[in-house]
Amino acid sequence: MSTLGITATITQCLPGNVHVTGRRIVAAFVDGVVVGILYVALAAGFGTITSGDDPLEYRAALPLAANIAYGVLVVGYFIVLEAYKGQTVGKMLVGIQVVAEGSGRPPGLGRATVRTALRLVDGLFSYLVAFVVVLSTQKRQRLGDLLAHTVVVRSA
Repeated sequence: MSTLGITATITQCLPGNVHVTGRRIVAAFVDGVVVGILYVALAAGFGTITSGDDPLEYRAALPLAANIAYGVLVVGYFIVLEAYKGQTVGKMLVGIQVVAEGSGRPPGLGRATVRTALRLVDGLFSYLVAFVVVLSTQKRQRLGDLLAHTVVVRSA
């Protein structure tokens, strides 16, 4: 167990502890809000925010350099937090974490990078690909988990 209390034990990687699909959905929503807030903050500082005809309609636009920086920040958000803590903000809030299969430890940079890169495929059709794969695998893994040899479990 780590001193921060976030490293899963080997027994937490057993199949009963991977049934966290609902929590994963909520965590993905929370992480979407986090990266959305980041985009709005960047638009407020470096781009433009305009309102539409509807009082609740707003548009944000960033120059190319800020869009590239935003992309790097979003990718870094997932890679760094999952590599070293096993958790994004969303995962922290719902009590789940990503661990390397077998060790129960945070996955490290390589595995977290693979997981994040595969979000491009897992995220197709509003994460329908990930949802179908998660429900069809015994350890409830999405494609990124399968290729990175990681599982998402309840936090310690």
